Amino acid sequence: MPTDYRPTVFLPKTDFPMRGDLPKREPLILARWEEMGLYRRLREASRGREKFILHDGPPYANGDIHLGTALNKILKDVVNRAQQMLGKNAPYVPGWDCHGLPIEWIVEEQYRAKNQSKDSVPIDQFRRECREFAAHWIEVQKRDFKRLGVVGDWDNPYTTMAYSAEAQIVRELGKFLVNGGLYKGAKPVLWSVVEQTALAEAEVEYHDHRSTTVWVRFPILRSERPGLAGAAALIWTTTPWTLPGNRAIAFSDGFEYVVLRVDRAAEGSRARPG
Repeated sequence: MPTDYRPTVFLPKTDFPMRGDLPKREPLILARWEEMGLYRRLREASRGREKFILHDGPPYANGDIHLGTALNKILKDVVNRAQQMLGKNAPYVPGWDCHGLPIEWIVEEQYRAKNQSKDSVPIDQFRRECREFAAHWIEVQKRDFKRLGVVGDWDNPYTTMAYSAEAQIVRELGKFLVNGGLYKGAKPVLWSVVEQTALAEAEVEYHDHRSTTVWVRFPILRSERPGLAGAAALIWTTTPWTLPGNRAIAFSDGFEYVVLRVDRAAEGSRARPG
């Protein structure tokens, strides 16, 4: 008879199933967290501990989440869980950015599909539709983030379009005004003629362009260094049309500068004797 060696093999025993079957089990785990009020119980259990606050740089509420937004939320969840397990109180309030051109542009595209101009729509209607669009995608993204297992106060998120948040912005701006920190000045701003609003650097795309560049000599009128008598500072610019508005030439204490005198110049050289 063959010998049965199974009783001689000491393997660890576990109540865990041999297969993870995660697509089926993960929703059950998430439902259990929801039923037991996991986030609320964590807050109660850690009341009075040192707080760890991770301010959520919010995703934009204009579409489905992607790998970048998922990675962002998962890493934040890892940090918060680690701090909670290290004995701190780590509340997490998720948020959404609801302002800006992307949402407005999509709503405008819906108008254009109906041969309708944004300018023909009452401003309150346009704002309401933008809010409704953002609110829709907030709910979609919230569902997906919860499906990823991210623990947070999902019932009380913050949004930049909340009237309380907008009112607080106005109050803070009022403080700048009262303190004299608000003033009107001259500064170049990227501007969209179509959208009639200022643009961020990230919203501007540049096409390849061949520019006319110039070398310009700026005579040094006064200097404590004798070697600079009669000299000129040489600059190079790709935006010669800005020269009439120039107020100064910048020098860096981290660079080395030389004073050169040209006695002879090769044919075709930009240098000139003098």
